[in-house]
Parts: sequence; C-alpha cells; structure tokens
Amino acid sequence: MTPSLARVDPPALCPPVQNLYAHVVIAPAARTAYLAGQVPLDASGELVGPGDHAAQARQAFRNVKLALEGVGAAPVDMVRHNIYVVDHRPELVPIIFEAAKEVYGAPWPLAASTLLGVQALGLPGWLIEVEATALLP
Repeated sequence: MTPSLARVDPPALCPPVQNLYAHVVIAPAARTAYLAGQVPLDASGELVGPGDHAAQARQAFRNVKLALEGVGAAPVDMVRHNIYVVDHRPELVPIIFEAAKEVYGAPWPLAASTLLGVQALGLPGWLIEVEATALLP
C-alpha cells in the first residue's frame, strides 16, 4: 500500500455514496501506473461470462488486480478507478461492487471513482470495462 496517499471528502460535499470512493485523492510526486481499460477476457483471450454482468465484472476486476500486481502495486494503491457498464441500470450497482469486493478483498480501495453507463464497448459481448490509475509503492 502507498502510505502517502491522502483521501479527502470535503465537508461541503455529500458523503461518498456507500463509502465506495473518495471525492479527492491527493498523491505525492511518484511513479504512476496508468492501466488500460481491462475487459472480461481471460489470459487466453476468451470472453468470460457472455451476457452476465457479474461474471464479466469479476473478470475485469481480476484483470485490474493482475495488472497492478504485475507492476508491484495492489488495489489499495489506486488513485482513480473508472467502471464502464453496457446497458447500465441501478440494480447492477450492487452486483458490480460485490464482484469488485470479491476480487479486491480488504481493504477496499478508496479511489476517486466513476461508474458510467455506456451504449457499447470496444467489441461486441463486452459488458464491463475497468480502467485505473495507481501510484507505485
């Protein structure tokens, strides 16, 4: 974990919804890793969970975690975490975040975060894409 990250929720803003993110993350000058959007493809390039938001979310979050581990970081080192969801609807929010919690474990990464509903992603069949920025410890 990068101990020098400061997470701030200014009192003039409402508290973060379900405490799943921080409004502001302050990072010192450091080496930064910018992850490409991770999609629900396994290591062999096969689509995981066709038509299943939960299965695709788990794979996309797993890919984020693996990419971070590949550069010596962990989910708690993330300063930015964006989630793109095809055919988003409110009932998908708990499904998606349960998948993230299952993959990331504790402690939860309080990154500056955005969840966006989108019409489509890069290729047909992809329902979830996750991109992240992390400080390297």
